Amino acid sequence: MGKRGDSSVEIHVVDNNVEKAIRVLKRKLQQEGLFREMKQRKFYEKPSVKRKRKEKEAQRRLRKKMRLMRRD
Repeated sequence: MGKRGDSSVEIHVVDNNVEKAIRVLKRKLQQEGLFREMKQRKFYEKPSVKRKRKEKEAQRRLRKKMRLMRRD
């Protein structure tokens, strides 16, 4: 979210099945990282802690990328 730009999520309700649409919406929001970001913004995070967290997340993404590359 944040600096990536303004993204809008659109969910279509089929056959008045609102429960399924809500499940789809929750899954999309989780994939975008909205819930994680809301949790982080709940309290102030010092710049040093924020920097360490971002480095840790980058390492996690790199490990995931390498793991996916090995599978191919």
